[in-house]
Amino acid sequence: MTLNGWLQILFYCGIVVLLAKPLGGYMYRVFNGKRTFLSPLLGPIERGLYRISGTSEREDQHWTAYAAGIMFFSIASFLVLYILQRLQGVLPYNPAGMAPVDANLAFNTAASFVTNTNWQNYGGESTMSYLVQMAGLTVQNFMSAAVGIAIAVALIRGFARASVKSIGNFWVDMTRCTLYILLPLCIVLTLVYVWLGIPQTVGPYVDATTLEGAKQTIALGPVASQVAIKMLGTNGGGFFNANAAHPFENPDAISNLIQMVTIFALGAALTNVFGRMVGNQRQGWAILAAMGVLFLAGVAICYWAEAAGNPLVHALGIDGGNLEGKETRFGIALSALFAVITTAASCGAVNAMHDSFTALGGLIPMINMQLGEVIVGGVGAGFYGMMMFIVLAVFVAGLMVGRTPEYLGKKIEAKEVKMAMLAILCLPLAMLSFTAIAVVLPSAVASIANGGPHGFSEVLYAYTSAAANNGSAFGGLSGNTPWFNITLGITMLMGRFLVIIPALAIAGSLVAKKTVPASAGTFPTDGPLFVGLLVGVIVIVGGLTFFPALAVGPIVEHLAMIHGQSF
Repeated sequence: MTLNGWLQILFYCGIVVLLAKPLGGYMYRVFNGKRTFLSPLLGPIERGLYRISGTSEREDQHWTAYAAGIMFFSIASFLVLYILQRLQGVLPYNPAGMAPVDANLAFNTAASFVTNTNWQNYGGESTMSYLVQMAGLTVQNFMSAAVGIAIAVALIRGFARASVKSIGNFWVDMTRCTLYILLPLCIVLTLVYVWLGIPQTVGPYVDATTLEGAKQTIALGPVASQVAIKMLGTNGGGFFNANAAHPFENPDAISNLIQMVTIFALGAALTNVFGRMVGNQRQGWAILAAMGVLFLAGVAICYWAEAAGNPLVHALGIDGGNLEGKETRFGIALSALFAVITTAASCGAVNAMHDSFTALGGLIPMINMQLGEVIVGGVGAGFYGMMMFIVLAVFVAGLMVGRTPEYLGKKIEAKEVKMAMLAILCLPLAMLSFTAIAVVLPSAVASIANGGPHGFSEVLYAYTSAAANNGSAFGGLSGNTPWFNITLGITMLMGRFLVIIPALAIAGSLVAKKTVPASAGTFPTDGPLFVGLLVGVIVIVGGLTFFPALAVGPIVEHLAMIHGQSF
């Protein structure tokens, strides 16, 4: 590890923290229907959309109606994206003549992008036409991100409101998020990316002749617009197979920094939105502090492991830095940082290959996802995932002091705790069950590139990434098979909707409760003690669930490595 590497990491963290309050303030005004500097331009468009769709910003919904709206919208989005892929061969804007996408791959991709996972069992530039990339994948990048943020805002209202039945209007929240937040920011980001050299065109691929006289086809397309929303919306699906390691998606150090910042920007800002809506910004800063502790711990371990490298390689007298699988343009520090950022958020973008990381270096991205990606997390999803752990933390605190748990004046009772546990336990159910089947099923084992514990880690990482709605991959698993396309698709749907429904049920339960004034015995939830308790609950309840699986994967691989054994 180097001082320069740590300075780059701390510089990045500083930017994210500085953006949280102003961006959170703007988002707070948007979701509360207050006037913003974009209101004169976008207000008429917003009201026109409500008239066309038959809804109104004055119509609030019960949590069941809110959930029904999400499910209806998600099912419709899934079907449209699936059909687009299956009809790709006869649709326009297909200059490379891409064939229709296979049925099981189309199912996997539709489930992936609708759930904000963006797992890709295909090479984008060799599989998807411009129309599918724009009207299918990019649109779902916007919509899945907006749905996630809307759910987070609805859950916040559960804590902020009292003695009512409604948690907002899904259609209004999604419209405002897309119109006032995602679209304006992505227009600016797209222009910046084009300026930095990322292509944005619907022209055909370009044929070039190399110095050796060989012919090379250079893939182009509407890349900048997709990169903008894939990072801001924590989607991560690359236009190119190499994702953010491709120079047309990530041309230089400036674009790399912008992309890392945008991955965390909205998720961090949501903590400030929470503080503002509940009337105490210190509550939001406490949540962000807990996220920050877990994030910095992960970065430190991953950076240390990758900087130390493999002693088996060092024994051969090879010493040039552990650059295997890293983004050599940015170095070990920023490769490790990018990996931790994208797995702390539900963003599957990569600028280095996690499959080539050391055992402990690859362990951290896996743990980030297994914790539910509550360390900032995906836009909205990370926040409502963190709120599930907060419910458990205050429940534990209540047990320790012998009084009814409460948070922000709301009594946390059996219903809320049960719903929180349901949301938390559905992730290990999906991750571990499918992994156990895949490592004994011959057709699934045939897709594993490596033997020993690393091969097991490849499978565990795949189902972990799918259930956590992340989308990154170790890279050594051949996932484009009927088994993995179907089971990973099911895992993505479980990881999305089996968390969303309990979260909204908690919001519906809390919003109907009265707010109880704080007393001398109230546990303060805006200080270091609460931050420590919350971090402990996340590590113990979330982390220990996966310890047996990690022990036979990356942990035993690391122990074998330091004792001179390879596989």
